[in-house]
Amino acid sequence: MDRIEISAKTVEEALEVALRELDAEREEVAVEVVSQGRTGLFGIGSEQAKVRVIRLSASDELSAQALEIVNGLLSVMGVEVMSTIGSSGDDEIGPTIDIQGDDSGLLIGKRGETLQAFQFLVNLTLNNKIGSHRVVIVDVEKYKERRSRSLQALANRVAERVVASGRPVTLEPMPASERRVIHMALSDNAGVTTESSGDRQDRKVTVMPRKDDY
Repeated sequence: MDRIEISAKTVEEALEVALRELDAEREEVAVEVVSQGRTGLFGIGSEQAKVRVIRLSASDELSAQALEIVNGLLSVMGVEVMSTIGSSGDDEIGPTIDIQGDDSGLLIGKRGETLQAFQFLVNLTLNNKIGSHRVVIVDVEKYKERRSRSLQALANRVAERVVASGRPVTLEPMPASERRVIHMALSDNAGVTTESSGDRQDRKVTVMPRKDDY
């Protein structure tokens, strides 16, 4: 048995049951939180947490090493969170480590800056340890997923404004990963084009009318 779904009162309890059933350690599995569950009012409308747990291949050393490094850093920081392997990645992008828990908000920071720094430290440590050049993604409470959806919506709104006004709009400075979301969201837009400019932390995306119309 290499895949299992378990429901329990909390995500942590469901994961512990799944690990026992699979006879596996946490670093040997990828975990998808299907539902966080909810307590309801006086037990009415309550819902158990549910996790889907998949055993990783024996050769997936990168996932295990990444989780070990993340847990080591979290232990030093003294935060109350749980980290799991969300996915094992592919040949280009490394595994995703998901972090959840009461103190998880402390790891995000303003506009995700703390999370970006934490991910950089994880990858730097991992590269020095095993020489891997696949980027490990670290996410907290699905922050990056929510942020990506928000940026895509922003890109489309700005594109509509640029097409209507015929004038370029420059967005606030963003890290490379977020600028990439903007570029990709508008890559097939027939009315606008995008470009990045600026140095290091001040790099911004400008959305411009296509040259035929500009």
